[in-house]
Amino acid sequence: MPTGNLKLTSLDKKILHSYCQTLDGLSNYLGNGYEIVLHSLEDYEHSAIKVINGYHTGRAEGAPITDLALKMLEQIRRNEENDHGVIYFSTNVKGEPLKSTTIPVKGEKDRIIGLLCINFYMNTTMADFFRNFAVPIPSDSDGLTVSGQIHETFSQSSSDLLEQTIQTVRQEVLMDSAISSTNKNKEIIFRLYQQGIFNLKDAVITIADALGISKNTVYLHLRNLEKTNN
Repeated sequence: MPTGNLKLTSLDKKILHSYCQTLDGLSNYLGNGYEIVLHSLEDYEHSAIKVINGYHTGRAEGAPITDLALKMLEQIRRNEENDHGVIYFSTNVKGEPLKSTTIPVKGEKDRIIGLLCINFYMNTTMADFFRNFAVPIPSDSDGLTVSGQIHETFSQSSSDLLEQTIQTVRQEVLMDSAISSTNKNKEIIFRLYQQGIFNLKDAVITIADALGISKNTVYLHLRNLEKTNN
């Protein structure tokens, strides 16, 4: 039986809020050809709590849930195979084609508390579609992205990731003639620290062994880095 509007718990609301923040990043990645709408099932009359690129369907935050979204919700509820979402083709009010998906958002007790709807505007030109991938990635203050091409290590385990990253950073520092030999290890530890490698289990021990220094020396450098950042 249809249940109508839901009474969301504080945790349910936090889950939906976390999706709102995630969608901004997802939209930046996908580009303007994708409309993304997050619905809360607490209020069907004003269910759209996050709308990105709403010009494709004319919607804005505070818009009601659509009849099609309600239909997709019932399909998801009645068929476990649709638990991951439903993909379908539709049109906007102008009759323009959309490829769409409706994905359930679950909260406490495995209840469906919201819907994530993504519509791809199929009249997007190839030039506009690929322009999203051609925009240079800007540099940030932390130096995390310094160009449009970034290396990423895909490892089978955290220990492999740790060893490969140490090897890569160590090689970079050793080949940098601008860094004095007495500061090589300090610079390696600094770069690994910037990359968050010390969040991995046994990072200090592995790095100390790779650099031929003691754990206490690694901890000393880390304490100095923490003081600098604080």
